[in-house]
Amino acid sequence: MSGSLRENVGKKDAKKLRKNGLVPANIYGGANQFLISIEEKHLQKVVFTPEVYLIELDINGTKRQTIIQEVQFHPVTDRILHVDFLEVLPGKPITLKIPIKITGNSIGVLKGGKLQKKFRLLKVKGLASDIPDHITLDVSDLDINHSIKVNDLKYEKLTFLDPASAIVVAVIPTRAVKEGTPQA
Repeated sequence: MSGSLRENVGKKDAKKLRKNGLVPANIYGGANQFLISIEEKHLQKVVFTPEVYLIELDINGTKRQTIIQEVQFHPVTDRILHVDFLEVLPGKPITLKIPIKITGNSIGVLKGGKLQKKFRLLKVKGLASDIPDHITLDVSDLDINHSIKVNDLKYEKLTFLDPASAIVVAVIPTRAVKEGTPQA
């Protein structure tokens, strides 16, 4: 993706950029901070997806590895108003949220329970080369009233920043299961 350095900053300049189909953006995290503008149509492809991408930005011939740190949207039209990029430096850990993908058929769901997904994204810290595109959870062994917590997840070279006791996925009983069990 390519962008160009912004010459002027401020509300008037940002409005002018947006009117011309460009989005004002910042790159920070490296030695210097850069104020840039990027075409909105190129940004939409990476912003409106649940995946996390390592983006190579070409600014006036200089290439920088970045990730999207924050996006600001218009409250009514959902147009992209501003983007903050974090420059990824070799050997320096980064913090970001990555999506969860669930695989398998849970034993508890087959018995009539309901699979409840408490998190869509988990916050992790690690080197960019060690961070996967998503975290895969196999729920095949989950029975009714069983769950997978953050501290159950084991990924080498990754640190999970969400509370260790937080439930990521659980199989909860439904009314049909509660009624079908004999009372003691």
